[in-house]
Amino acid sequence: MTVVSVFEAELPTVEYEDAPSPDEAHRNLRKALEQGPIAMGAHGPEILSYDLVRATLRDSRFIVPPGLGLEAQGISSGPLWQRASTSLLGLNGDDHTRLRRLVSKAFTPRSVTRLHGLIVQIINGLIDEVRPRGRADAVVDIARPYPVPIICALLGAPRADWRLFDAWADDFFKLFSWNVVEYEREILSAWAELDDYVDEMVARRRQSLTDDLISELIRAEDDGDRLSPDELRMLAAGLLMAGTDTTRNQLAAAVDVFCDYPEQWRLLGRRPELATGAVEEVMRFCPVVFGALRMATQDVELADVLIPEGTFVLCNTAAANHDPEAYAEPDRFDVLREGAPPMQTFGAGAHYCLGANLARRELATALAVMARRMPRLRRDGLTQWRPLVGITGPATLPVTFGN
Repeated sequence: MTVVSVFEAELPTVEYEDAPSPDEAHRNLRKALEQGPIAMGAHGPEILSYDLVRATLRDSRFIVPPGLGLEAQGISSGPLWQRASTSLLGLNGDDHTRLRRLVSKAFTPRSVTRLHGLIVQIINGLIDEVRPRGRADAVVDIARPYPVPIICALLGAPRADWRLFDAWADDFFKLFSWNVVEYEREILSAWAELDDYVDEMVARRRQSLTDDLISELIRAEDDGDRLSPDELRMLAAGLLMAGTDTTRNQLAAAVDVFCDYPEQWRLLGRRPELATGAVEEVMRFCPVVFGALRMATQDVELADVLIPEGTFVLCNTAAANHDPEAYAEPDRFDVLREGAPPMQTFGAGAHYCLGANLARRELATALAVMARRMPRLRRDGLTQWRPLVGITGPATLPVTFGN
């Protein structure tokens, strides 16, 4: 029996990127999932079911597209392509395995634990600034400035330089938009400036190693294999990309969700030990990244349709996180949820998020401290969300709170 191509299978279509809210996007995804595990989205096939998303992300026949998918926008050569295709996020196979092995020796739980005191200090400092007036924009005043000083500390950069890193991160994330050509000059300029900064840091550290990540990356060795200067620069940029916008947007999204569930916010304030589970639930319930792009390296049969070699597919982790076959009452938010399978927002397989432990620590600490110090949290106006493509999240979130 001949398997029909995914492009000829008359699959259901799904539209959610222009939805005015995440709730509506999830409703649209659910309707498509009810018709089958694969649907046709705005940019091609999208895998929706929990089991199939998890299996595809772990399947070596699907790789991160060269250049992080820039080819879909007509970019397959040049300096931006070179940057994207040689980044840790864009590598595959032996090159990716080698770099992850070296970096994992530096990105240990000890590094995350070492930062805990600073993480607490930073979130308390941000709350101190807004607490006297009892109101804030949770995005501008808290979520946005929160992760960059932590990344600076992890790398070993002075905290005073966090605004530099913040500006570079803003430009880097234009790489994940659907109009990259418009931003190419800004992205490359930011990347070059960070390269120069990292070169100076590396030169100083080689004279006197410390306990920061740059020093650990310089020390990193596996059977005589060490990171080259180009790889050190690339990994610093990758860390800034991976550890900034996702964390700040996920924190703001979490606050937005808790505004709809004040009883669970108060529960978290009384029981901070629930914060770790709360992070898992909020990243399942309202993720700020809807999926992971993959490319088939050969013809692959999935759910009775053929994915031809070279096809880009989106593993829709947001849909997987709301699959009723995996989660009882998936549209119910519950920080006490037990027995649930792992949420898929951090991905799976070879490209599982390297900084997942740090992100969990940052989010859990922030939510626990905020729930304790801002107990009567509520919205003070409408939440405005960014487009639901790339990395989304609230653009503004005015809140009030009691002491």
